This record gives sequence, structure tokens and C-alpha cells, in this order.
Amino acid sequence: MKIYENTGNKDTRSGFGDGLTELGQTNKDVVALCADLTGSLKMNAFANNHPDRFFQVGIAEANMMGMAAGMTIGGKIPFTGTFANFSTGRVYDQIRQSIAYSDKNVKICASHSGLTLGEDGATHQILEDIGLMKMLPGMTVINTCDYNQTKAATLAIAKHHGPVYLRFGRPKVANFTPENGTFEIGKAVQLQEGTDVTIVATGHLVWEALEAAKTLHEKGISAEVINIHTIKPLDEEAIIKSVQKTGCIVTAEEHNYLGGLGESVARTLSLHHPTPQEFVATNDTFGESGTPAQLLEKYGLNAENIALKAEKVIKRK
Repeated sequence: MKIYENTGNKDTRSGFGDGLTELGQTNKDVVALCADLTGSLKMNAFANNHPDRFFQVGIAEANMMGMAAGMTIGGKIPFTGTFANFSTGRVYDQIRQSIAYSDKNVKICASHSGLTLGEDGATHQILEDIGLMKMLPGMTVINTCDYNQTKAATLAIAKHHGPVYLRFGRPKVANFTPENGTFEIGKAVQLQEGTDVTIVATGHLVWEALEAAKTLHEKGISAEVINIHTIKPLDEEAIIKSVQKTGCIVTAEEHNYLGGLGESVARTLSLHHPTPQEFVATNDTFGESGTPAQLLEKYGLNAENIALKAEKVIKRK
């Protein structure tokens, strides 16, 4: 069994900020827009180094999306930054009409996603954003697992033509993917080989899936762990290949089970290889105030529950 080392907890939003800073130095067409959350999105360095390419729009997210769409007409590559709740739910009409429908090259970068922004509570948390964004034709949806991968994804989406939703978080989480690693949009990463059950996870729950695999290994259960960083386009080939070997699957995400990764996987399997599946996700609910650790435990978004679901789905084979 391969052991992954946590090189030190780091927040994924800093991965975005550092990637954006690097893009500012290497790509003169990259511009950044922020809705009064420069510090929270770690966009300070870009703003300080490139004041002519940074636009602080204030608490006017809808205007920010319209401005970003317009900037693409002149060949710019705009990166918008605000919380995931405000990046999607508050401005869905503008994204649909001005960005997705028009196939504008806008990178919608969303921090503080899921439950783990914690104490700000349910009004600021969002657990339906993946579903909202993946339903838009032409929208690429990415949900990264750690600092290194978020930085790599930020660099990669600048080279990708078309609208992108890049989702990351607030808290410091395990940093375990390779430093300066490559990021291939739409290509899943197999982290662990296994024969008894497939675990596909996205975002913060990838590390939890690896921890669950350790627990299962101690019980004699061989778990294959796959990091699905790109939810759309989904790497269907990797998923099907894995379940053909293991015969069952668990999906894990910091999102509502309705509309998220799990549903995308279920559709793929129903069409190509029907397979027993269990879901680790929130159960059609809003969040609440609490520390990230408390919320993940209460809603079952942790290694312990992933392992339990793995044991459950194995019995269904």
C-alpha cells in the first residue's frame, strides 16, 4: 500500500493566490477581478504587483461577471474571485447568459466552498454549486484537493479556452500531491491501487479517502482510491476501468449528494457498467455554524464514514 505524506497543512485558497501571482508574471493577458474579498481569496500579491490588471469591483458580483465577460472580447483572460456562494448562486443568471451561453473565456474562481468555511454558517456555505455549474453547457468544473493541486490547476486553466469553475476552500488541509506537479483537465489521478472497492473522491475529501483506505487495509480490505479533480468533463474511462476490477464504488464529496460528483458517477455507471454505489455527501440539507472539523464529523464527511460506506457497498456486490 502506498503511503502519502502530508508535507504540512496549507489552505487551498493560497494555492490559487500563488498560482495567480505566477500567472501575473508570465501571462500579460491575465487580469483579475475581486468582489471586496482580496485578502480572503489571497489575491493581494497580484493586486500589488499588477495594479493595472486588477479590478476591485466591491460587493457587486453580478457586475464583476459582466465585466469579466466583456474583457474576454479584447483577448484578456479574466479570473474572478469571491466566495463560492457568491460566485454561483448570487450571479447564476449573469454566468449563464453572459459567460456560458456566449462561451466566454472567464475563469470563475471560488473560495470558501462547502461546509468547511465553518463558523460563517449556512448563509455563506454552499453545497449545491457543483450541480449549478456542471449543468451549464460548455462549463468545465474543477474541485481541487490540496494547495499544490490548486496552484497547478490555476496555472492550467489559463491555457484552457472556455469558461471554467475552479472550486477550493478556506481551511488548512493536508498537502500531499507533488509540488510543481502537472494538472491535466479531465484526467483522474489514481492514488491507490486496490481490488475490493473503488473510492472516488474530490476536493478536501481526497485526503479523507486515503485515510479511509488505511483503515480498510488494516481490516484486509483493498481499496482503490481515485482523485476526481475534474467533475466536468468526467474521466469516465478511469471510473469504469476501476469498477470492472473492484465491483463496487463509494463516492465522496463536500457537497449535496444531489447534483454532485456522486450523481455524475452514477449516470456513467448506469449507462456503461451498472455497479453498487454508496454516497458520502450531505443529505439534501443546508449547513450550520461550527468549526470545519465539527461540521465534517456531524455530516459524515470524513475517513470514518468513507470506510463504513466501503464496507457496506462491498456486501452489496
